[in-house]
Amino acid sequence: MSERLMRGPLLHCLGEPDKDANAVDYQLDALLWIKHGLVHKMGDYDSMVKELTPKQVSRVEDCSQYLMVPGFVDCHIHYPQTEMIAAYGTQLLEWLNTYTFPVESSFKDPVKAAAVSKVFIEQLLTNGTTTALVFCSVHPESVDALFTEAQKHNMRIIAGKVMMDRNAPDKVLDTAQTSYEQSKQLIQRWHGVDRLQYAVTPRFAPTSTDEQLAAAGRLLAEHDGVYLHTHLAENADEIEWVKRLFPKAKNYLDVYDQASLLGKRSVFAHSLHLCDSECERLAQTDSAIAHCPTSNMFIGSGLFPMQKMQQHGIKIGMGTDVGGGTSFNMLQTLADGYKMQQLNGHNLSPEQSFYLATLGGARALDIDDKIGNFVVGKEADFLLLDPNATDLLRFRTSHCEGWRDLLFVLQTLGDDRVIAQTNVMGVSN
Repeated sequence: MSERLMRGPLLHCLGEPDKDANAVDYQLDALLWIKHGLVHKMGDYDSMVKELTPKQVSRVEDCSQYLMVPGFVDCHIHYPQTEMIAAYGTQLLEWLNTYTFPVESSFKDPVKAAAVSKVFIEQLLTNGTTTALVFCSVHPESVDALFTEAQKHNMRIIAGKVMMDRNAPDKVLDTAQTSYEQSKQLIQRWHGVDRLQYAVTPRFAPTSTDEQLAAAGRLLAEHDGVYLHTHLAENADEIEWVKRLFPKAKNYLDVYDQASLLGKRSVFAHSLHLCDSECERLAQTDSAIAHCPTSNMFIGSGLFPMQKMQQHGIKIGMGTDVGGGTSFNMLQTLADGYKMQQLNGHNLSPEQSFYLATLGGARALDIDDKIGNFVVGKEADFLLLDPNATDLLRFRTSHCEGWRDLLFVLQTLGDDRVIAQTNVMGVSN
């Protein structure tokens, strides 16, 4: 479909609400004009309709019962963990050994990897996620399967094979050399193909030797535009383990810094327990944090100090962190994010939450020139949200006073039923 014309309420961010009172653009009666998968024009319907021919006017889609918003950006998620979502009863390190490693060991089988990839991509689209930064398993087959499935839907997916050469079962280990060689081959095969991009992916410091982390740094240096995706300071026991494994490092982040892994396309999931010097270094290097509130509460890792990170000027995006997170749905993730900040004594506004799941996520991934809002020329990844998706929502939203109230109610009471339509490059999926 080379052209679509859609009329209805529209909401997006032009900046960060916590820093700019005029960051949110809400239009009650907007026209979204899409050509060849990109935003051609967007604005007030009465003003823009004069530019349309009678034939075009007849093709305008009535979206007045919905809210048009940009597609959600998930900055941290594990696709091999789809089948173990909602696993009971452990914290991080025991959880990895009990559930994660046994499940991930099966992804050497390309048939298994393809089957789970299909379910995973379907769940992303069902829940309104159009861009995601994804952990695969240690097996190259897992990456090939995910990218192949994502390519069918023209999705913007950033992913990579896990690099892990110690402190895990043999079936999920590689070596410093094989991880370098396999990652390099995958970068050459997939990075920059259609809307796919590659992330160099050491799981976390305890499962990589100095040699392997150095190999990850070489991959970043040798391939322009690839990402670094890993975990940082998620769990207190993990941090103590890192201190024992890397006694020469100043702190957890310094382990990665010594391997040249920080930068504007480096995304560190969780980052719950950072000292000021770590925060300052993240900001200095333009690195980003993926905040995963649902997972942090489910695995009992701690409370994310959002205001502290904002004060340091660190880029932040939202992550569901399936399967530590218990939902693919970004609305539910934002609800948990609000509750977490309440426990921190901070009222996270609905517009700042929305920013973190859209434009903020795009900025964290260094692709805000391509996605994140409806600015002309950007890729038309967007959603139709249904405020009447459930009986309770229909009743509650009828009492909303303005877009801010509506947005908070959708974030608090919404789930996948609110996602009436997910559009990727202007095409409904």
